[in-house]
Amino acid sequence: MSVNPQHIYNFPFEKFESADQLNKEEKALVEKAGEVATRAYAPYSNFRVGAALLLENGKIITGSNQENAAYPSGLCAERVALFYASSQYPDVAVKAIAITALRNKQPIDEPVPPCGSCRQVFVEWEKRFDRPFTVIMAGKKKIIRIEQAGWLLPFNFQSDFL
Repeated sequence: MSVNPQHIYNFPFEKFESADQLNKEEKALVEKAGEVATRAYAPYSNFRVGAALLLENGKIITGSNQENAAYPSGLCAERVALFYASSQYPDVAVKAIAITALRNKQPIDEPVPPCGSCRQVFVEWEKRFDRPFTVIMAGKKKIIRIEQAGWLLPFNFQSDFL
């Protein structure tokens, strides 16, 4: 059986070799994400993730992953940061998020993309505020920047389905 695709989904993204190539705001977010990753609670996986949000009001909110022996009771760094932002600044949109990770307390070379649950939350956030936000995934040797979080989950669940 031959596959003849009628539709192709793709999106633009940028790759960088270091945070020094990012603008000042984005570089600061990557640095904050790295700092907060060191404070993640990850005694089981030793995989520490940090996320830093830049809100439209200029505030930076951070979050780190929080594991639990009763999987899947933990929570990803991205959602920790987003949910905290929502509780403290419910009417303020996200401008950008930076995500980075450590394995055994060492920065990893490649950027780590957010999980599917986090991607779904990103889509909801963009829809909630009717504006996209930038996602910066930072590894030690490569950084990827995507201008719209929703591009990471093209066939997402929408509230319109309910």
